Amino acid sequence: MQGIGRAVGSCRDTLKLAILQYSRVRGTAMRPKIMSHFGCVTSSPTMEHRGLENTTVAEVLMTKEEEKIGSWLWCCTNDTVYDAMKHMAQNNVGSLVVVKPGEQKLIAGIITERDYLRKIIAPGRSSKSTRVGDIMTEENKLITVTSDTNILQAMQLMTENHIRHVPVIDGKIVGMISIVDVVRAVVEQQSEEVKRLNEFIKGDYY
Repeated sequence: MQGIGRAVGSCRDTLKLAILQYSRVRGTAMRPKIMSHFGCVTSSPTMEHRGLENTTVAEVLMTKEEEKIGSWLWCCTNDTVYDAMKHMAQNNVGSLVVVKPGEQKLIAGIITERDYLRKIIAPGRSSKSTRVGDIMTEENKLITVTSDTNILQAMQLMTENHIRHVPVIDGKIVGMISIVDVVRAVVEQQSEEVKRLNEFIKGDYY
């Protein structure tokens, strides 16, 4: 009996490894590279298991349970960097979309924690006397996605461009997606695949 148990366990481990390898190949070859940058990723509200190739940015945004889109997501070009960083800290976000002054809120760019470190802290500039517009990544260099963008495409954009935050724009700002959100979605989907495989092995599927 012990020999049978070991054989079943070995088979289960092999199948788990195979399904993970298959999902990596089916998705993108860069996924292991992204995963290696993170340790344990806490899970978010459960996302319906549809496979990564069928998961959109909109579905990932819904699992974040964000508040209604509002001023917490952006700042203005003429705000001070100090105020922008304070705004990020208060709302527990790592970046802000930068808009031009005015009611239309036309997108001007994005400011991130990395901009603050590289362009304020490193050169010793004053955050209280420097405007957001002076250090932001400008609109012509801004990389965005739409809510119907596939999550694998979003992951590829972030990896290829070495960025961690991407605004979600559907004619207007609808949210912000981060590399942590993407990795969490990958981990959750793969965990669901392993769970289904375990249920199959145990005989829950016929």
